[in-house]
This record gives sequence, C-alpha cells and structure tokens, in this order.
Amino acid sequence: MGGLEKKKHERGAATNYITRNKARKKLQLSLADFRRLCILKGIYPHEPKHKKKVNKGSTAPRTFYLIKDIRFLLHEPIVNKFRDYKVFVRKLRKAYGKAEWGTVERLKDNKPAYKLDHVVKERYPTFIDALRDLDDALSMCFLFATFPRTGKCHVQTIQLCRRLTVEFMNFVIASRSLRKVFLSIKGIYYQAEVLGQLITWIVPYSFAHNHPTDVDYRVMATFTEFFTTLLGFVNFRLYQSLNLLYPPKLENKPEESELKQDEEKYAMDSESYMEKLAALGASLARVVPSNEEDDVAPDEFPADGENAMLLEERQKEQQILEKQKKLFEGMKFFLNREVPRESLAFVIRCFGGNVSWDKSLCIGAVYPVTDETITHQIADRPNLDKQFINRYYIQPQWAFDSVNAKALLPVEDYFLGVTLPPHLSPFVEEKDGDYIPPEKLKLLAIQRGENTYENKTESEEDEESDEESEDDEEEDMDEIEKQDEERLKNMEAEKVKNKQLNVKVTAGIVKVENKSEASQREQAEEKRLAIMMMKRKEKYLYNKIMFGKKRKVREKNKLAAKRKAHDDVIKAEKKKSKKTKSQ
Repeated sequence: MGGLEKKKHERGAATNYITRNKARKKLQLSLADFRRLCILKGIYPHEPKHKKKVNKGSTAPRTFYLIKDIRFLLHEPIVNKFRDYKVFVRKLRKAYGKAEWGTVERLKDNKPAYKLDHVVKERYPTFIDALRDLDDALSMCFLFATFPRTGKCHVQTIQLCRRLTVEFMNFVIASRSLRKVFLSIKGIYYQAEVLGQLITWIVPYSFAHNHPTDVDYRVMATFTEFFTTLLGFVNFRLYQSLNLLYPPKLENKPEESELKQDEEKYAMDSESYMEKLAALGASLARVVPSNEEDDVAPDEFPADGENAMLLEERQKEQQILEKQKKLFEGMKFFLNREVPRESLAFVIRCFGGNVSWDKSLCIGAVYPVTDETITHQIADRPNLDKQFINRYYIQPQWAFDSVNAKALLPVEDYFLGVTLPPHLSPFVEEKDGDYIPPEKLKLLAIQRGENTYENKTESEEDEESDEESEDDEEEDMDEIEKQDEERLKNMEAEKVKNKQLNVKVTAGIVKVENKSEASQREQAEEKRLAIMMMKRKEKYLYNKIMFGKKRKVREKNKLAAKRKAHDDVIKAEKKKSKKTKSQ
C-alpha cells in the first residue's frame, strides 16, 4: 500500500518563501507600488539558506520574501488607496481628453489620499522603540531639508522636513540633551541623549548643493514620507514631556522689542515666525512656567558594597553631565557671517550660551556686534579690522572641541590665524593597549587638571606646583649625569675593542649613480608591485594580454630572423656569381 506521492519543492523551506513577481500578482500591484508598500510597512527581501530548493532546482537570481509578510500585506488599507488612485488617474485623463473642466476640478478636490499613522503605531508599539529607530529618520529629514527647489522632490516635502528638523533641534536646545559633535567630510555628526536613548544623526553642510543625479529619488521620497510621519509623532511627545507648547511658540522677552520694528518689515507673520524659530536664537514658550520645585533632587537610600560603589560612579557621571550642560552659561557669543551660523548657534544654545549675529545675515539677532558684554566673537578670517579688548576672537572649532572635551579649552590654541589642533572624533573610545594620540592625552590632562583645580585653593596649588617643579629639575639633572657616565663608558669600551682587533679605516669611494638607470629601476619596481597587488580576475586578464604581446614579439623576431637569413643567402649567391664572372 503506497501513500500519497511526495512532490518535490512543495514542502519544507520552499513553502516559507515567495518570489517578488508572485507576491506582486497576489497583491495585484505594480512593481513601483509594491516596492513603496514594502518600504512603508518595513518589509524587506530575505535570502533563503537553501536557495536552490526554494527556487525549485533553478539557479536563476530571484528576489524572495517571507510568505507570512506578504499575507500580512493582504489586508493593508493602503493597498485599497493605491487602487483608488489608479482609478482617479484614469478618470482624470478621460476628463482632460473630453475637456470637461468641471469634472476635472471635482476629481482633483476628491483626490484619494492615505495616512501612515496606523503604520507608525504598528511598527513602534512603544515610544522608546520609536526613539531607538530615529537615527535614519533624522538623517534623511535633515538631508531633504537642504534640497533645492528644483522639482526632483515635492516642495511640500522639503518644507515639512525643514519644519520637523527645526522643531527637533529646538527640543534638543530646551532639554540640553546634546552630547557630542564631530565635523567630518560627509557632514556634521551630532549625538543627543533623549530619555536615556542615544540618537546619532548627520546634517549635510549648507553649501553642499551638488546633489547626485544618478540616485533614485522616488525610493528616498517614500522613506521620507514615513520618516516625516514618525518624526511628527516623536516631536509631539517630546514637547509634551517638557511642558512645551506644540506647535512650538517663542517666548516674548521685553529686550527684543527694539528689533521688532525691523523684523515686521521682513516678511509675512507666518514666514517670519518660522524663520525666527529656525534661527535657534530664542527660547520656547511653555504650557506651565517651570518652577524651582521641579528640580528637586530624588530621595537617596543607604546602599552597601557594590551598590554603594555603583551609586558613587553614577553620581560622579551625573555631576560631570550637569557641568557639561552648563558649559557655556554666562557667555555671550557673536557669530561673523563667514562661519556656519546654524550649527554654531545650535551647539552654543544647547550648553547654555547666548548667541547673536548680524541682523542682515538672518532674522532673530538678539544683540549687535558693538555690545560690550560679548565675551567671545567667532570668526574664520586671519585678521579683523576692528577688534574689542574685552572679548576673545576665536575660530569655530573651539566651540565643537570644548563640547567634546566637556571642558572649556584654552583659547590661545584657537586664536585667529593660528594653526588649529586636529579635530578628534568623540565617537572613538580607546581600550587598554590601544594607541592614544598625543592630542587626546592632552585633552585628558586638561580635564584632570580642571577637576583638581576646583578642589584646591590657589595658594595650595601654587605651593604644590613650585615643589613639583623643583623635584622635576633635580630628577632631570640626575638623569643627565647618568647618561653622560654611560656614554663615557661605552666610548672607552669601543676604543679597547678597536685596539684588540687592529681595525683600520680606509677612505671611501664616491659612487656616482646614473639618474636614468635609477628611474628605470623605480619604474620596474612600481610595475612589479602593481602586478602583485592585482585582483585574481585582473591578473588573469593581464597575463593573457601579456602572453599575447610576447607571442607577437616572438613571431616578429622569427620573421626578422628568416628575412635576415634569406638576405644573407642572396648576398652569398651574388658574391659567388661575381667571382665566377671575374674568372
């Protein structure tokens, strides 16, 4: 008795996967709509372990999806919206063809649209999940916010990205959650700590408008469509956590009334308000004004052993963090027009500093360059015509390096026209035994020096420094004397050896090197190394080409030899004939 016949490729791993074409036909979607739906829902292709089994014995390259993911998409409301949109396009084309303009307007008013709110809630069940996945969303939104209005992307998308990124930057300033900054070739990397989650994103430089043309902007726009929805949710929750008004509103300060008259002439109310918000120079308004009771320290309970050690470490970290948050407090900065205004204003405001700029540069300037209370002026020129005695003139890197060092670095290294120290990445953490650059050691020494400076009085520190300098001088003298004694001993030992061996010194001969031969040797060595470094495929092709060239040379030499032999025979025969004639 035989059971049912087992068919190949219809059980096991083969039933868990589905090809892209089959999935597309199952959902009745075009390739562009299928790709868009997968991006929005966060569904990606999967590579099977046994691709040949899943592909029914074929080795043809195919894209596979998990079948449970495709079944999950079958009941998605966005699919119906895609179908409605196709019907809308067909009706609109027909109305245009018949010149029924009333129908065209009616159809445009009832254009089908979909929302992604339910997708965000599906993909991120908790708020912490959304924060953990915010890195890519922020990087993409900041990228789109810098795009020019050339028509490759919708202007509404660019404006929305700009608004959301400005809102997030204002939240980071209000919460003082920025931790690290790094200026790289790609752009400016920022890292903020929001509700215990580290969020890292990159912002392109404002002058980088040469966007590539060989990029599929439709795929990027689909990602951005989802990311803008996510960032809108996140911004709303973050503003609520700090009792800030959302959409954000600026605090009205009495000292800003002088600049209001100029700002009213700038643009419409809505545009000037958005520009002021994007300037990052003013504080945000709160739902309820913050009281001193909000900053009450939490209750402390006695702990034993390891818990006490952990508590002490955490308290130290918290103290360092609180000190870093107030790094620029009490300082007033003025930015020259040649420096990156937005990034510097963002960083300075995140650490408690006041910042302003020339009112012709951007709206939202708080005080002019002539203000005598300015402590630091940031410029990127070798010299300035007019300088004030009561302020420091520094290069922009000082602000970023001070943030990464968690301390105010000495301004002498960053004066105008001075060669700047290297800008070290704060994201690199050296382990025991790793190489630490001397600049990093210097920064660590400055940090340690500042901590000891705070705990001691000036007189004690002066006395200790004097004693240490005297001790150092004595130790240096002892070391120099020891080194001199060792050198004398070595010289005497060498003299004795030379006498025993009867070493004779003969005059050397100057060797004249031919430059052409030396250059030929260098070229030959470079060629040999280039051949060694070739990849396997390239080397195979190179050997083939060289073999062909050598064969041609050999054939050429053979023909030349034959020709020469032939010519020699003819010459010999001519000589013989001449001899016979003469006889």
